[in-house]
Amino acid sequence: MPIDVAAALSAAPTVQTVQWTERDVLLYHLSIGAGSDPLDAAAQRWIYERDLQVFPTFAVVAGKGVSTARTPRTATLPGIDVPPSQLLHAGQQLIVHRSLDRKGPAVVTSRLTDIRDQGRAAIIEMEAAACDPAGEPYWTSTMSIWAAGAGGYGGAPPQSAPTALPDREPDRMIRRTTRDDQALLYRLNGGMNPMHVDPAVARQAGFERPTLHGLATYGVTCKALADAMLDGDPSSIGSLSVRFADHMLPGHSLDIAVWVEGAELFFHATCPERDDATVLTHGRMTLRQNCCADI
Repeated sequence: MPIDVAAALSAAPTVQTVQWTERDVLLYHLSIGAGSDPLDAAAQRWIYERDLQVFPTFAVVAGKGVSTARTPRTATLPGIDVPPSQLLHAGQQLIVHRSLDRKGPAVVTSRLTDIRDQGRAAIIEMEAAACDPAGEPYWTSTMSIWAAGAGGYGGAPPQSAPTALPDREPDRMIRRTTRDDQALLYRLNGGMNPMHVDPAVARQAGFERPTLHGLATYGVTCKALADAMLDGDPSSIGSLSVRFADHMLPGHSLDIAVWVEGAELFFHATCPERDDATVLTHGRMTLRQNCCADI
């Protein structure tokens, strides 16, 4: 059996100190689309170290750098014996406890928190909780991983789906177009899987050409929401969660439908260049206060 649930869930967490620099932050901002208009004064906080702020989704790559692959490494955990080729990033949640500093460090405690039996696959959840050197919470990131062929062992079934989208037309539609070279930029944050740069590897995986990282789509979407709904200021974002429904190709666009419900934004994203294929589902952004721009 590829998964021993008891052994996996009882495994001791790993603790490491991660570091990042202003250069890492600037690179991340460029890789999610900041600076497309270098004359935009409001964008200076993302592309110029003079008044640099840190976009909250930087947390998902903080301390990774080009030397660390972003492929989920569940095969190295006790109780998990699933080849990396059978692992797919299925969802991401980030809770931001406070604004990130422009330089590290942070102490990150990582552990496997849940395993669910999907029948033909297993859903594995891995949590990384970060704190500053004084022990104050920084961020909590949870990655959901689809482990193909690892289900059917009689384990706990998946939890019920999150709240459905509001039953009305979206309050706002946002289009954000990615760059043709966006995956080449984004991989320098640590996502060095060759599927995002090597056409032959991408074709072997069933794609027409190299794809955009799921976490790149995640960051691009968060920035689009902040720009359109929060007057470009993401400081009020408390959390962001999505499920990855399909891949994105660099150069393609996201059509993001947004519903405002008090201090929450629900959203759903499709790709118009691929006949409106659904890319993101179960999108939910929570705000620390109800501060959406007028819509």
